Formats: sequence, structure tokens, C-alpha cells
Amino acid sequence: MTMRYARMIHLLLILVLSGPAMAETYEHRLANGLRVIVKEDRRAPTAVHMVWYRVGSMDETSGSTGVAHVLEHMMFKGTPSVGPGEFNRRVAAAGGRDNAFTSRDYTAYFQQVPKERLPEMMQLEADRMRHLTLDENEFSQEIKVVMEERRLRTEDQPQALLFERMSAMAFQSHPYRVPIIGWMSDLESMTAADARDWYERWYAPNNAYVIVVGDVEHQAVFRLAEQHYGQLSARTLSARKPQIEPAQAGLRRLVVKAPAELPIVMMAYKVPVIRDLERDIDPYALEMLSAVLAGHEAARLSRNLVRQQRLAVDAAASYDSTSRGPGLFYLYGSPSEGKTRTEFEAGLRAELALVQRDGVAADELARAKAQLIAAQIYKLDSMFAQAMEIGQLESVGIAHAQHRRMIDKLQAVSAEQVQDVARKYFVDDVLTVAELDPQPLPRAPRARSPFVGRH
Repeated sequence: MTMRYARMIHLLLILVLSGPAMAETYEHRLANGLRVIVKEDRRAPTAVHMVWYRVGSMDETSGSTGVAHVLEHMMFKGTPSVGPGEFNRRVAAAGGRDNAFTSRDYTAYFQQVPKERLPEMMQLEADRMRHLTLDENEFSQEIKVVMEERRLRTEDQPQALLFERMSAMAFQSHPYRVPIIGWMSDLESMTAADARDWYERWYAPNNAYVIVVGDVEHQAVFRLAEQHYGQLSARTLSARKPQIEPAQAGLRRLVVKAPAELPIVMMAYKVPVIRDLERDIDPYALEMLSAVLAGHEAARLSRNLVRQQRLAVDAAASYDSTSRGPGLFYLYGSPSEGKTRTEFEAGLRAELALVQRDGVAADELARAKAQLIAAQIYKLDSMFAQAMEIGQLESVGIAHAQHRRMIDKLQAVSAEQVQDVARKYFVDDVLTVAELDPQPLPRAPRARSPFVGRH
């Protein structure tokens, strides 16, 4: 490792150890099973309040895809004591902001408000955790919003459409094959009763955890949680059956035709994710490989394929080492004008082959390591990002207190380990390749639905 990057990593780790990102967290479990995690950060008189439910699109069944996301929308449609849309209005009146998001692994809701308004936020969230109305008329309107969201964000977006189709081929049985927003046919047949069933099965204090980060005192937060959430009863949760993807035994390839300006190539290799934080090695090495290939402006894909060879308009790699389900390592981008999809795919393969054959240089790894560790650290600079980091780790079964240990494991990755994972996992037998064949763009954009934008 060069002295320059060794010094940079050393300074970054000092920031971790001394900064708010590594401030102590406090945890308390209520009698009903709800966990409350608090991180005190005194830099501003605000607080982030998040409720995470351990349920996402991977828990859905055939015929009801998209219901986790639909219920997220319906959570803003009122309770007997809070009318439709009033939740958002109260947060805005408190001088805060709020939203929600659904993933394959979880569903989460948040508010960021002045710290003195935290009790009101807890009251609102506890109310809808148990007393959601789920009115038929509200549902019939909101399902139209979700369908239009699908049209705008997936069906009218060629890269999103290609990713959706590739996921459906890469995974044969695991629910990661299904889009989070659901298949349109399932949305069209969905009813308020489907959403009600999902809510009754999964929205319970013993299937949730609350995160508060900000200018708060943890014992006071625990008392508030007891006051508001402690009144809710635990419920028996649905059994989660094992969902194991069969081993892939050969290259899978598909072509999608859609209106677009440029062709796109996506390559997805099946790779492991973190299951044992201490014993696992390969996921951390895969993170480093992703950083070597595309972790900064001078990384290999951008330097070689875009600037030097002029083979691509853009070229990227991505990998997430944390998830409840199986992992994929992605390579993707668009070939330059005059270059074919086949030539671009060959260029991506050549970059992998170089790592497999020659490995990575010490200074190259050191730079990638510094960039990756910096990203891990700087993303925790805000209160919201700190709450997100805690929530995402907990959602996949990793204790939030292990974040520092994960940085240690990244720092310890060797060049030999990077080369080892490149050789071990990047073979055609576990590869899915998706190509977008661009079709002429429509002369006029599709009319925007009057339902879009309502939440």
C-alpha cells in the first residue's frame, strides 16, 4: 500500500472513531417485542424517527406481488383518529419532512422533525401501526397511483425495464425475481382485502424496530416509546418458509426490445453476501473488486472502456454485500456509437479477465480501499444517513453495532483475495446477460396520469 493512501485510510479511521458516526447507540426492548434503538447526535436540534418492518416484497406470494408497496401507500390514508392525508400535513406543520420506502427486504417509514415534536411523531406512527382504516374508496384511488408509478418508473424507463426482466431470469424461484412494485396484472386484480391481510399478518410491534437519531436523551426516548408503542399488543406472525434459489447451471441470456436512445448491456453474476460477519471473507473482497472496477472516476471500467478505448458511453459495476436473499454482482453500461452490444460485453469480460489473470496492483487496491472506506464513513455524516445505516443492517440480520467491524474487514482485504473472488465467481455458469435492443422513441410522450404524484 502506498504511503499516500495508507495515510488517507488512517485519517479516515480516526474520523470514524472520533466522529458522530461512531457515537454510542442505546437499545431497549418493550414487552411487546418492539426494539427501540437510539443514537444521540447533538449537532442540530432535530431528530430522525424511523419505523422499520421486517417484511418486504420477498415475503409476497404469487398473485399478490406489489402488496408490500401498496400497503406503504395506504399507511398514509388514515386511522379513526387521523384522516386521510393528515399524517403528512401534521409532519409539515411540525416543520418536518416524512416519507416511506419499500425494498425486497423491509418496509420503512420516517420523519425528520424538530426534536420537541418527537412525541407527536411516535403517537402518529403507533396509531397507524395498529389502527389503519384501509377504506375501499381510498384503496381504489391509490392503486391507480401505484399503477401509474409502475408505468412511469419501470415501463417507460428502459434501464429499469431491462433490470426487471433480467432479475426475473436470473432468479428462477427466489422471490427476488419479482419487482418490488409488483407485476401490473397483480396490481390490476388487487383489492383492499389483500392489503388488509398483509397489514394484519406483518404490521405488529414484534415485527418492527424503531430508530431515533438526533439531539435526544436515550432514556427519555425509551419512556416515550413505552408510552406510545408499549400499549400495542404483540401478534403471532406468519411462518417464513425457506426460499432457496436452485443452483444455476449455465449461461442465461435475454434481449428486451423497448423505445430507447441507446442500447444497454447488463451482466449479473451470482455471488455470496454476508451471512457470518466474522468468518466470511469473499463478500468483502467482492466489495473491493467493485471499487477497483468502478469505485471512482479513475477506476478501471471508466478509464479503460470509456476514455481509452472509447468502447462505451458509460460502464459501471455494483454489488451489495448485505441482503436477506441471494446476491448478484452487476456489470452494465451502453456501447459508444458505432460499437455493438457484443463488443461492449466483450470489453467488460476482458476487464474481469485481466483481474483474474494479473490481479490488482497494491496502489490500485489502496486507492479503491480509501475511496470505499471514505464512502462508508461520509454517508454517515447526516442524522438521516446514520438512521438508514442502522436500519438496513438490522433488516438483514446484522447487528448495527457491527458497522465498525465491517469497515475493519474491508480494510483487511488483500490483493490476493480480490483476485481469488474474480477467479471463483465470474464464470458463465452463474451469469445472466440482458441486452436492451433500442426501438424508435415515440414522437410524443405518453400523457401523464392525473393520479401520479399523489401520496
